[in-house]
Amino acid sequence: MPHRSRRISRALVGGVVVALGATACTGSTPQAPSTSAGSSTAGSTSTSATSTPVETSTASPPSPPIPPSPPIPPSRATSTSTPPASTTTRATPPPSQPTGPVTLLGGLDIAWSVVVLPDGSALVSERNTGRVHHVPKPGSGGKPSVVGRLPIFRAEGEGGLLGLAVAADFDTDPVLYAYYTTNSDNRIAALPWRDGRLGEPEVIFSGIPSGRRHDGGRIAFGPDGYLYVGTGEAGDTGLSQNLDSLGGKILRITKDGDPAPGNPFGGSPVWSYGHRNVQGLAWDSRKRLWASEFGQNTWDELNLIEAGRNYGWPEVEGRQGNPDFVDPVAQWPTDDMSPSGIAVGPDGAVYMAALRGESVWRVPVNADGTAGRSTRHLNRTYGRIRDIRFVGNRVWITTSNNDGADRLISLPLSAVGAG
Repeated sequence: MPHRSRRISRALVGGVVVALGATACTGSTPQAPSTSAGSSTAGSTSTSATSTPVETSTASPPSPPIPPSPPIPPSRATSTSTPPASTTTRATPPPSQPTGPVTLLGGLDIAWSVVVLPDGSALVSERNTGRVHHVPKPGSGGKPSVVGRLPIFRAEGEGGLLGLAVAADFDTDPVLYAYYTTNSDNRIAALPWRDGRLGEPEVIFSGIPSGRRHDGGRIAFGPDGYLYVGTGEAGDTGLSQNLDSLGGKILRITKDGDPAPGNPFGGSPVWSYGHRNVQGLAWDSRKRLWASEFGQNTWDELNLIEAGRNYGWPEVEGRQGNPDFVDPVAQWPTDDMSPSGIAVGPDGAVYMAALRGESVWRVPVNADGTAGRSTRHLNRTYGRIRDIRFVGNRVWITTSNNDGADRLISLPLSAVGAG
């Protein structure tokens, strides 16, 4: 088992040279935001009136003059003038909420992961630079800023600063966890959050295989309070079935980087294996763990993860009906998907960010662990979509077009079929 650092004796991350390079996959330039999602145009209705002529009679004599009315006392007089303004103070209505797409952060060099903090602000990782951006709560009037940087190394390929995670007790233990690439492996570091800035990163876990491709990188805290880690096989398919390797796995560790209690393979951090490249993790209201899986040439997958189970790579891809492996709950041709981040929406469906598919897929999931018919949203609207989060009555996505203009975008729920 590769060496893993413990947080109780954390080593400060050294200054590793940042070397930027071309990525293995590039997407098309994002199109202009569509105005059709979550918006409508009201039609105007015109009403025409036809006047009816009034008949007059010439046979009647003229009426006698009407005597003038006596003056009305001032106390009973009526007035057509504007009454004096009320002295009652009215509350100023809150600012109107946006109804269409809003760019919260732009000009990014691949926006890989976004986590929302308890105060409604967010932290965003920038893959190719190692920078962490802070985005104030929308409507607060604050401006985004760079609040930290990881010493990444990426000569080329899919590595860099990847997943971010914060625990549910962030208010009392304000620490950001980050998955990133060095010149020898992929690691997880803990960065304290103080006074609106990130402190020095401290390695809590190391030895995850890295390569030009299939670096995994998604991390998330589960409802049990432990950190789950999606890894890739770094281009070496044999690692996925090797329980002594950290590659091609979903790992489950403590905040200090130790194997979590109750893991299925004794003192190992491995939770499940037989994965190719895991970049999406999310839990539903039943506390079930869902994971997205990059296929090779045929099928991309949505998997329901169970402790100790084998998900088949490289022996199988997609549904094969082999009792030795767990079949995916849903699958798509790789041209339609290439899934990265996923999230469970307010309606209980799983939403998947698609890179090659340049869209968001909505997948309804049932109590028995099966999936209903999936639907596609934002198709070719913003280019490659890397991550997705539900924030109040909005959905946030990050783009991954590798054009230096990637964004964090806020959209109405209806844009992805969630409202």
